[in-house]
Amino acid sequence: MKAVTWHGKRDVRVDEVPDPRIEEPTDAIVRITSTGICGSDLHLYEVLGPFMGEGDILGHEPMGIVEEVGSGVTNIKPGDRVVVPFNISCGHCFMCDQGLQSQCETTQVTQKGKGGALFGYTKLYGQVPGGQAEYLRVPQAHYGPVKVPEGPTDERFVYLSDVVPTAWQAVEYAGIPDGGSVVVFGLGPIGQMSCRIAAHRGAGKVIGVDLVPERLALAERYGFTTVDAKAVKDVPGVVREMTGGRGADSAIDAVGMEAHGAPLGKLTHQMVGLLPDQIAAPLMEKGGVDRLAVLHQAIAAVRRGGTISLSGVYGGMLDPMPMMDLFDKQIQLRMGQANVRRWIDDVLPLVSDDADPLGVEDLATHKLPLEEAPRAYRMFQQKQDGAIKILLKPSV
Repeated sequence: MKAVTWHGKRDVRVDEVPDPRIEEPTDAIVRITSTGICGSDLHLYEVLGPFMGEGDILGHEPMGIVEEVGSGVTNIKPGDRVVVPFNISCGHCFMCDQGLQSQCETTQVTQKGKGGALFGYTKLYGQVPGGQAEYLRVPQAHYGPVKVPEGPTDERFVYLSDVVPTAWQAVEYAGIPDGGSVVVFGLGPIGQMSCRIAAHRGAGKVIGVDLVPERLALAERYGFTTVDAKAVKDVPGVVREMTGGRGADSAIDAVGMEAHGAPLGKLTHQMVGLLPDQIAAPLMEKGGVDRLAVLHQAIAAVRRGGTISLSGVYGGMLDPMPMMDLFDKQIQLRMGQANVRRWIDDVLPLVSDDADPLGVEDLATHKLPLEEAPRAYRMFQQKQDGAIKILLKPSV
């Protein structure tokens, strides 16, 4: 089969690789019909190379048709249309019972000290082959895959794999008061959907911050107030002006480790990228390597007693945090990988609704054949051609 594989920094290719097969009774094989490129895939493309292996199959936002199931899988059958969450979780351990599927104790990568395994996402999270491919082996298929109706386009459902549940959790963790205000930093797919979900759930004022014109325009099209971070020197000050001088009730950081406006962090990324993997990997695991400009802006923009929700991925162990400001402002901070399965009952009715209240059908700016993945990664990483969300379409 054809699959998108990692070969080094900014070097992804479409290779012929062996077809996946059933290995455990709880496996399924899914023929992929749509698969997204996520902002966190760009971390692999640019920064997290020391934790990758040449030929690793990328991708964690797939959906498709079940081709085969193991003897322990009874909830889905060949021919079913399913979305595959990016978490690999069992559904019956202590953590899954708590609704913390991202911490699944059955798939935890304990040798690396990390949570539950993820599709297509580094040695730290199990080095499980990902979903930017023609076929995908799905472990824990007795629980993970979400069966969706036939008929509507893939664009209606594919974001159940990551984007919609991640944004839903970001809003849930933000604790926005009914009728209150929220500022969302980063208007990529997660930020766009966080704005829409916040408004859907009763936020009175939604402010989106970004520096890419197309992203700002998309948020404005949905009626949200925007701040152009390229044109404004003091973004937190502008947010405070918009919220009665007090600051937003809640802030969502949907950017993470590769924020713009952090030259020292950028230099650190570049320097680590020049080191051999055996040196760079422990440095990244135990050092402060993140670009924290957006997190610092969120701390400054949220009101005293407010809440910050982190959905952007961070990777450094010793990143300097402004603990005095966090303590003095009595800020609550919530974060973590999305627990996809926990939120499916909340979000599946919304994406199934023909009225499309979250606008899922207009989120993808580009739909390209799987074979064009190298160009798609470059376009997305360099923010070319108005790329906000790219879906890849295998041809099988």
